Amino acid sequence: MATRKRLPQQESRIIALEAARAILIESGPQAVTLKAVAARMGRTHANLLHHFGTAAQLQRSLASYLAQAICGTIAETVLANRAGLASAREVVDLTFDAFDREGGGALASWMALNGNRDALNPIVEAIHDMVDELDASGAGIRREVTLTLVLLALGNAQMGGPLTQALGLPAQTARDTAERLLIAAAEHAGAGSAAAEGQAMPASEAGTRA
Repeated sequence: MATRKRLPQQESRIIALEAARAILIESGPQAVTLKAVAARMGRTHANLLHHFGTAAQLQRSLASYLAQAICGTIAETVLANRAGLASAREVVDLTFDAFDREGGGALASWMALNGNRDALNPIVEAIHDMVDELDASGAGIRREVTLTLVLLALGNAQMGGPLTQALGLPAQTARDTAERLLIAAAEHAGAGSAAAEGQAMPASEAGTRA
């Protein structure tokens, strides 16, 4: 009789969290139970109890795991943007994917039901940092832009497909709108910074001549 290989504790925990994330995305938050995750892993319920103790602890661990995973991906895009390798569209796609394929939208619904809205804060802050990186002038893109981007991405993840179909619009309409928003915001921030520098120049020159 073949024996099941015992995995290191941390590796087993990550596998469990990945299984929980897949269940969350596929079936919603109500389906994320110790029994369901154990079945998906091919492990026993007792094994999951050893790692997480209760379903509530599993859910809290999953929320933290999702936030870290999404923020890690966002950080990579920020670095790429600094190197001139990431465009506004890539930022948009990453943000939309974070709330769609990565589970951010499902997490938002879940946390709202549980009253734990703070779980999304790390994701939103990371997205704002990424959006801010688009402004090469350093003036900073206002947080209203991040708010609009996140709301577009979140709404698209939760009901974008049926809504665009009902309105007869292309599936990428929300992403296209968000891309135009980011480009316009970056151009506006850059223009504002240049104007401020132009106004400050005479005073600077006057001080130098004096």
